[in-house]
Amino acid sequence: MEDNRIIALFFARDAGALDECRSSYGAYCRAIARNILGSEDDAEECENDVYLAAWNAIPPERPVSLRAFLGKIARNLALGRRERDSAQKRGGGTIDAVLDELAECLGAPGEVSERAEAAELAAAVDAFLRRRGERERRIFLRRVFFCDPISDIARRFGISEAAVKSSLSRTRAALRSCLKKEGFI
Repeated sequence: MEDNRIIALFFARDAGALDECRSSYGAYCRAIARNILGSEDDAEECENDVYLAAWNAIPPERPVSLRAFLGKIARNLALGRRERDSAQKRGGGTIDAVLDELAECLGAPGEVSERAEAAELAAAVDAFLRRRGERERRIFLRRVFFCDPISDIARRFGISEAAVKSSLSRTRAALRSCLKKEGFI
């Protein structure tokens, strides 16, 4: 079913919207959560939470891209769950490595939040990524947004893990340079 029809079901408060979301985007949301949480059971729970969050958000929200909307919800829910689990000495996935990789670009959280509003930083990162090549941008987003393991990214793009690591390293260095030049770090 097309996204606009699924969204219409949400606006009509038809529970069939949830079934359609599960059918169309369940595996996608579960994969995002699994990459962050490192557990299939936790990913399934997170996937179910995505549908509840979407039900509560639509309406009034009318997402342009339902896939992106649900993916962002899945990512945010998984990160929140991971943070709670880490406080309880549980957790897993590749998020620690991803956050460590980004720390060299962004600096300490306090420094960034004191120097710029989150929206300005997001706009700067978005503009930076738009100037990158398609493959470089997609590799970076697979790692940073979707938290894909390097081996999965290499398989997806048909390149070696070393090539993925090299691309990520160059992109992070360029991002750091860009953010320095714009005064964020």
